[in-house]
Amino acid sequence: MNTSSLALAGAALLGTLATASATDLTGNTANTDECCNVIELRQYVTYPGKRDALISLFEKHFIETQEETGIRVLGQFRDVNDPYHYTWLRGFRNMEARKQALTDFYSGKTWQAYRNEANATLYDNDDVLLLRPATPGSGFMPGSRTRPVLDSSAPRKGFVVATVYHFAQEVQPKFISKFNEQLMPMFERHGAQIMGRFVTEKSRNTFERLPVRENVNVFVWFAAYPDRAAYENYLLRLAADAQWRDQAFADLYKSLQRWPEILMLEPASRSLLP
Repeated sequence: MNTSSLALAGAALLGTLATASATDLTGNTANTDECCNVIELRQYVTYPGKRDALISLFEKHFIETQEETGIRVLGQFRDVNDPYHYTWLRGFRNMEARKQALTDFYSGKTWQAYRNEANATLYDNDDVLLLRPATPGSGFMPGSRTRPVLDSSAPRKGFVVATVYHFAQEVQPKFISKFNEQLMPMFERHGAQIMGRFVTEKSRNTFERLPVRENVNVFVWFAAYPDRAAYENYLLRLAADAQWRDQAFADLYKSLQRWPEILMLEPASRSLLP
């Protein structure tokens, strides 16, 4: 290799190292691939018979075009207990990045072209929880997951359950520690694969065109199972656990403001999660 080639190779290497360092310094979790510092849990109510039309439109036009603006589209799901409910998740680096990305997407050509078609399927789209990871490292880690290609004919496997605990006051570190150290190991021992743990993001909504549920204090955890039968088996095993049955269940539920929301979710064909 001549001197010129060595110089070029050295410059390329330095550029790569500089990029990696910048990535780490800006908080992009290159090592853990944790996503993201801000999460939206969006629950929509569609008009009768319109849910699949919305999913088809979404998966064709609204995934890559959102991600081009810096949004991470994490999952799209059918609620198995309600034929009118469509639930999806998207993530952002931070609140300011959220504002810029949403501004770019909703002023972009794709949304402008298809918004009337999308809105025609929706009865309500205002049920949105703004969340952040409960502790460092408790966010989603999609890792090497690859999104199925458009029009993939392969059936989407997996089953996701999101559990929303409501509290009268802001979720306290003591509860988060209790969940991490006592409840989560018990749930996982009986078959739950916990993917993420989150609490309410208390920052001001930086994109006021899209409302979020304010004045709520929630702890939300997401778990994956191979299928619904595996989830039902998990519930049976948990119910037989003396620690859960005789103490932990009552201790947990007495601390809540109201009965938890439990979302039983079947991933759409192009969902990145589970």
